[in-house]
Amino acid sequence: MSRARLAFAVTAAALLTVACGGDDGDDAAAGAASTTAPADDAPSGTVTVLAAASLTESFETLSDQLRATYPDLEIVYSFGPSSGLVEQLLAGAPADVLATADTKTMDEAVAGGVVDGEPRIFARNTLALAVPAGNPGDVTGLADLANPDLRIAICEPQVPCGGAAQRLLDAAGVTAAPDTLTTDVKEAASLVALGEADAALIYLTDAAAEGDAVETIDVPESEQVVNDYPVAVLTDAPNPDGAWAVADAITGEPGRSILGEAGFLTP
Repeated sequence: MSRARLAFAVTAAALLTVACGGDDGDDAAAGAASTTAPADDAPSGTVTVLAAASLTESFETLSDQLRATYPDLEIVYSFGPSSGLVEQLLAGAPADVLATADTKTMDEAVAGGVVDGEPRIFARNTLALAVPAGNPGDVTGLADLANPDLRIAICEPQVPCGGAAQRLLDAAGVTAAPDTLTTDVKEAASLVALGEADAALIYLTDAAAEGDAVETIDVPESEQVVNDYPVAVLTDAPNPDGAWAVADAITGEPGRSILGEAGFLTP
């Protein structure tokens, strides 16, 4: 374990001890901890993270928490479709950490020689049938995605949400008639939230992120289609110590709590 990873683990353990404590004495300890300067060997510098679009809100929250612990560490995100992120890496784009929305795209990065070590699964996600608030298209289930009179949005097949959508449709025996194939799940979710699509297959977490603008319809078959989310440090990471600290935060705490609150499933 590198010095930075060890420092991160010690800091996380200390924070967890404070969080689980009780009354006045613990409050005092918490106040003392909040004013403690980071260790000399704490991770610092810039860490560039390429992450699946569905992780946007959770990872931004994680960044805020890590900034409080490591004021000298700056996390720069590039969110997008996992397949596109891997293409960038294989073309030589510099980055420190990769987090994808399925193992298929991560496997491509591993095969391309850009991943350092073994990727770790840190979350899981399922699909939801999402409709605008009030359900103006009167959508009742997956079968309605074949209705040519409805405006349907589904992710492109090469991106994880599109691959998952096709597996879900196959499981339900439905041939969809999409009007729009989106480049990532955030685009599909936005179309529903704005009322520009009557229905879309998006991740449950993205439906939740849209708040009251989006409703979901129960799809029993979704339990058969679950995407694992892996994260990995990259072989040529410009900031390897910072990269491992961020990856450890994603797979442990505070990442696990943040992802759970967003609706992600525990791996």
